[in-house]
Amino acid sequence: MAELRKRGLVTAVIYSGPFLKLGKAQARTFGVPELPLLEITHPLGGISIDDVRGRSEQAAPQFAALIKENLK
Repeated sequence: MAELRKRGLVTAVIYSGPFLKLGKAQARTFGVPELPLLEITHPLGGISIDDVRGRSEQAAPQFAALIKENLK
């Protein structure tokens, strides 16, 4: 993900609540501190496929806004 971001592609990492600090730390470690982080409800593991779809519905508008922002 970091390499794609460095090449100028629109990228983001999807995380659930407890992993915000880790996501920010990893972005800094890999040299892309501005890497967008898109939040979904925790947890992701151990949930039904319908709940996974719900999480994707949370992330989709955030990613669409990110793409729109980067087209300016």
